[in-house]
Amino acid sequence: MDDLILQLLKEPSSAFLSGQELSRRLKVSRTAVWKRINHLRNLGYEIEASTRSGYRLIQSPDLLTPLEVKPILETKWVGKTIHHFHTLDSTNSKAYQLALNGAEEGEVVIAECQEKGRGRLGRQWFSPPFLNLYLSVILRPKIPPYEASLITLMAAVATAEAIQKVSGLLPLIKWPNDILLRDRKVAGLLNEIHSEMDRIHFVILGMGVNLNMEEKMFSKEIRTVATSLKIEMGQPISRKAFLQSLLFELERWYTVFLKEGSAFILKSWRGWAHIEGRRVRVTSSGEGIVGTAVDVDSDGALILETADGKRKRIVAGDIQYKR
Repeated sequence: MDDLILQLLKEPSSAFLSGQELSRRLKVSRTAVWKRINHLRNLGYEIEASTRSGYRLIQSPDLLTPLEVKPILETKWVGKTIHHFHTLDSTNSKAYQLALNGAEEGEVVIAECQEKGRGRLGRQWFSPPFLNLYLSVILRPKIPPYEASLITLMAAVATAEAIQKVSGLLPLIKWPNDILLRDRKVAGLLNEIHSEMDRIHFVILGMGVNLNMEEKMFSKEIRTVATSLKIEMGQPISRKAFLQSLLFELERWYTVFLKEGSAFILKSWRGWAHIEGRRVRVTSSGEGIVGTAVDVDSDGALILETADGKRKRIVAGDIQYKR
């Protein structure tokens, strides 16, 4: 009912809408309308009430509900269906379940808060409510499974582009799927794939972006390595505006990937990563390897040259830049 009330209050035909009219159109009592109006106010909607005139919507909060988000999207198919939740264990887990039940490509799961948000390598993603962006997108690419890792690189490019366009800042992609500002993590990606040997059923693209966190909100353990757009810009960010940009860039780059293949994505990724020639330490399968990053190969694996001149191909791991 909340969405219906907001839809009616957002209609341009009348500044005020009477409680009687709302009651008639929603087929509920005026008392029920009044209770839902108070509930919306508690969510942050500024709604003026007049005894004679009725109700008028003054301002909407920065919520990521379908009613708030869908009218501003510029995508053709990504986000046309949005599953919004106040709290989830993890948007990836919910999206995976929906995909198993037949959810279509481009459906998006958004949570205002995650209780068990997941990062790479089993790490937790700190997900406080109403500050940042936590979402997962269902993709069903017709590509062989060995190319699925390239979707991570594609999504990293899309995220970096969205950050630059919204903030004016210049992010850096850290292999394989972290986005940095001033060497601090502002965004991370987590892809999960459901496939057979020769075909992909679906990919769940999980994305977490720190938008309005303040430094004191981060735990002491991550305060020196994490940041947010608000910290870097010195002003709060509209989550709706950022989501609009992110989904637009994701759809655009995913379309390019399917049409042009890996070469174009890898070229763009290299332009954001500046990884060639950097001294790095990679922890992979419990082993620490120090060397110079040479490039990423056609599958997105990191090519590392060690001190003895040997080259190693690293498919997954945790990377640290050495000075």
